Amino acid sequence: MTKQIVQFLKEWVLPIVTAIIIVSLIRSFVFTFVRVSGDSMQPNLQDREFVGVSKVSKYKRGDVVVFDARHEDPRIRNGEKDYVKRIIGVGGDTVSYKNSDLYVNGKVINQNFIGINERTQGTEMSFGSEWSLKTLSANRAWQAKDRNHTTVPKGTYFVMGDHRSVSNDGRYFGFIDKSSISGKVVVPFWNTNKTAKANINQHNKHFFDK
Repeated sequence: MTKQIVQFLKEWVLPIVTAIIIVSLIRSFVFTFVRVSGDSMQPNLQDREFVGVSKVSKYKRGDVVVFDARHEDPRIRNGEKDYVKRIIGVGGDTVSYKNSDLYVNGKVINQNFIGINERTQGTEMSFGSEWSLKTLSANRAWQAKDRNHTTVPKGTYFVMGDHRSVSNDGRYFGFIDKSSISGKVVVPFWNTNKTAKANINQHNKHFFDK
């Protein structure tokens, strides 16, 4: 009987336990899936859409990332939640907006991932037709550590949602720390929306292309 138990453990239990451990490690440190909540990344990501999250990617301008907003947005209550936003500025960058154009380090960026309404009214809604990090960071609603900056601090990122009319993002609460980021969003290969897939997975390669 003992020999049979040992054989059973070796042939069935051990492989199953090993597989569970491997999957858990992959999900914790390499790749996992999450469900998008809300409309702030429309038209490229839809509410309740499943996307992948790569935890081994380097973060670049144009990447869409998931981060723990409990450490970034002072207005969060009741233990909420992860945010999904697009990186616009990295450490050392200036970011500004004027006449429907978004500038990073004085250079117009490629905003073909959103429509003209979000480039204009959506971007201007709360902050006017011309703004910069200097004017945004004077806002008392920002975290104290993020106020009164003209550039993105080292080790942080400035993020915005694609659906800027409804997006609660860096314009309202400040910069996000690298340590708060869970990973880079990847639209999976089976998604049939090629435009959205390119706008999420590949936009970092065309960030300044006009």
